Amino acid sequence: MSLNKFCEQGEVLTKDLLEEAKKNILWTAVRPDIVMERGKGMYLWDTEGKKYLDFIGGWAVTSLGHCPDQLKSALMEQSSQLVNASPSFYNIEMIKFAKLLVSNSCFDRVFFASTGAEANEGAIKIARKYGSKHLNGAYKIITTKGSFHGRTLATMAATGKDAWKDLYEPKAGGFVHVPFNDLQALVSATDEKTCAVMIEPIQGEGGVHEADCDYIKKLYDFCKEKDILLIFDEVQTGVARTGKLFAYEHYEIEPDVMTLAKGIGGGYPLAALMTKEYLNIFEAGDQGGTYSSQPLGMAVGLAIMTEVLQKKLWENAVDMEEYIKEKLYQLQTTYKLRNIRGKGLLLAFELPKDNAREVVNECLKAGLIINSPSPNTIRLIPPLIVEKLHVDEMIEILSGVLDRIQ
Repeated sequence: MSLNKFCEQGEVLTKDLLEEAKKNILWTAVRPDIVMERGKGMYLWDTEGKKYLDFIGGWAVTSLGHCPDQLKSALMEQSSQLVNASPSFYNIEMIKFAKLLVSNSCFDRVFFASTGAEANEGAIKIARKYGSKHLNGAYKIITTKGSFHGRTLATMAATGKDAWKDLYEPKAGGFVHVPFNDLQALVSATDEKTCAVMIEPIQGEGGVHEADCDYIKKLYDFCKEKDILLIFDEVQTGVARTGKLFAYEHYEIEPDVMTLAKGIGGGYPLAALMTKEYLNIFEAGDQGGTYSSQPLGMAVGLAIMTEVLQKKLWENAVDMEEYIKEKLYQLQTTYKLRNIRGKGLLLAFELPKDNAREVVNECLKAGLIINSPSPNTIRLIPPLIVEKLHVDEMIEILSGVLDRIQ
């Protein structure tokens, strides 16, 4: 039976779907032989009807869980009103959403995009525009080793990932990588061509490594002294993920630029570049995008952020951080877990052996989705709606897997 035929009849034939996928989709990732069909709240179901507890949430994307009513309603209502008028015009949802973000942050302006990489590209552009206008043409941007800023050519060059060191040569120039949490190395790398520092307050893809408070405060002072920009990449840490609405609030400083994505759309592709008023320096045509401020996306972002703010979901992130860590500490001696770390609902721990990928695979078989950013590290990024009963279920499955393979 053809793919079209069995789809028309509503049949679910996983083996046929997988055959079509492997034949037609460009290979870019190692994927298990599973086809996801639906999701609700903390759970996903595949085409075989198997249920999975999702403790990754699309890599911090499904902030309100899978298929939240707020997203569904926003899409239905806005799609019947206006989907896209082009970025050449203002639209009502764009204006409302921009006001909501500005009113609840330290920033004055926002540019909307579709992905975190696109938002970070915008941050790079604005830093270099600033360097051109105010720093005698300075263009270098300092980032940190272990960082992750996206998959475009420029953001891959900005990323401090060793595996990408020799990929897609020649690299986009102008990026300098220094060790994370090492202020002296950053100071030494700064010269008259430096226009900005771009940093993740917590390196998510790098393994959930947190910037020290003293380091960030001294970095902030150094940037002010040198008149260079401080860019916070909050693609993964923003939108209540770390126990504050935005992670910069933990450090009691105000970056010049912040980028957001992932959780801001709750599963819909959406991102934002936020700046202070003195960085409102683009001229017409300097920056743009076909889907920038698209009404459909704006309605979704407005609905997601309104729910996060009304429910104060950063408070749940704090409560669940405490509960998850408590449960992991209880397993620490039995399974020799190490370095339990992270803030809010961006957490990680280390295994005694480099078998994290095996643990992830076995948990998937048992109905739990987790992630391994490095050979001995497990990462947990559940939706902001996670409850204690979900944590208990996660711990039960994880413990069972560790019993079998540790």
